[in-house]
Amino acid sequence: MDENKLSEDRKRILDKIQEYEKNGWFDKDVEEDPPAPELLPDKVDYLSKKLSTKISRRIANFVGDRYFLGLIKKDVLVIDGVEGEEHLSALKNGAIVTCNHFSPFDNYIVFHCIRKALPRKYLYKVIREGNYTNFPGLFGFLFRHCNTLPLSSNRRTMINFLSAVQTLLKRGESILIYPEQGMWWNYKKPRPFKIGGFKMAYKANVPVLPTFITMQDDPDRVDENGYPVQRHTLHILPPLYPDLSLGEKLGAEKLCQDAYAACKAKYEEVYQIPLVYHTQI
Repeated sequence: MDENKLSEDRKRILDKIQEYEKNGWFDKDVEEDPPAPELLPDKVDYLSKKLSTKISRRIANFVGDRYFLGLIKKDVLVIDGVEGEEHLSALKNGAIVTCNHFSPFDNYIVFHCIRKALPRKYLYKVIREGNYTNFPGLFGFLFRHCNTLPLSSNRRTMINFLSAVQTLLKRGESILIYPEQGMWWNYKKPRPFKIGGFKMAYKANVPVLPTFITMQDDPDRVDENGYPVQRHTLHILPPLYPDLSLGEKLGAEKLCQDAYAACKAKYEEVYQIPLVYHTQI
């Protein structure tokens, strides 16, 4: 990569990622997003009970699918392969799916590779509040209507969110979460996981299906930021099942630890290097 050709915006983000890694701030956002308006309970229909929400969802899924399939066809979003498809049977009655978060498009990589195994053909995605309330245009429309489950700083909205998650899981839907939380652009390492999504899986007694996306630089092409185009491989790791004898706290912690360990092992296997964080704390 030629640092001189990299956009100033991405240079700042890569510098911030280095700073955050040094300080152990693994769950903080590095993108310079504006403050997010608070998402109030009446501004989100988590279970698509309203006719208007159902119609918007159908349109958004159609438009989003065509948009991302177009990127794949044009070789802008590159998926080199999928490993571990034998584990997709864990989705037959609903699951929490986890993924590392390094791109606005990584959720579609996961969906594209597992969609045939989803009995209801939808994958719900947990997203940050600002992605739901802040974005204009096409991406804002997709963020609000493509089977997204926004988090919120509002307590009442979060109660509705948690209730909707349990309803969806118990009716056999699968939900994608990012246990690392904030997106770190093109960051290849798995970051420490937060426990929230694993509590959801434990409470609903559904499996966790960890996935991990690895990346390789395309030797011949750079993107609009001057950074090598990334070639992606989705690794579907063995499913993890709640141990109901442990209780929610310990059971969720075990799911969280085991999922992280699986991603760490896959990182070290693919990249042939130990996972080391350059923290200075």
